[in-house]
Amino acid sequence: MELVSSAENSSLDWRAQYSYIEDIGDGRGYTAGIIGFCSGTGDMLQVVRAYTRVRPRNRLARFIPALRRVDGADSHRGLGRPFVRAWRAAAHDRAFQRAQEHERDTGYFRPAVRLARSDGLGALGQFAYYDAAVVHGVNGMRAVRRRALTTAATPAAGGDETTYLDAFLDERVVEMQKEAAHENVDRVELAQRRFLREGNLGLVPPLRWSVYGDAYEILEAPQST
Repeated sequence: MELVSSAENSSLDWRAQYSYIEDIGDGRGYTAGIIGFCSGTGDMLQVVRAYTRVRPRNRLARFIPALRRVDGADSHRGLGRPFVRAWRAAAHDRAFQRAQEHERDTGYFRPAVRLARSDGLGALGQFAYYDAAVVHGVNGMRAVRRRALTTAATPAAGGDETTYLDAFLDERVVEMQKEAAHENVDRVELAQRRFLREGNLGLVPPLRWSVYGDAYEILEAPQST
């Protein structure tokens, strides 16, 4: 979570990102929350729906019809500043935080880690799959994986883990550079590829990397929560 947050929010404190919301100009409308849920891709709608099931009278509930209408587009129609204010206010509610965490886990983290483990990958590979899912969606991550498989085999299929991950990251760079908003590949080359070249397939601290000109480090494994 800290590694992804360094690229998504320029901070290791991913728990401080529940209230984050802005349009980053990537054609996906608003980007918000702990992994960048988007109004144009449907996952933001899922977060608000989950929250509303627990808190029916919340301030975001009235925007559900607008979120349905802008799904698949970059439009702010029916959202705008009132929606932004409501999102930031809701971020203080633990129920809303749990809704974000649930969508992150069920829609991104668990599918990515499950696939990485089935491919025989350790912690670095699981991180690489998860980060790709966050940026490109799980289907996009799977597309990157399919292209990598044309040049290297997964460890589960008898391939070398380092060779396969190198191929996966090569294809990830190709995918990133398809969009102007994601053409900076620091999160791949200066973090994931750096760990790979260091031979740190298990992501064993200390970890040191940089993204977008900022340096980060994790000196010890965080305590489980």
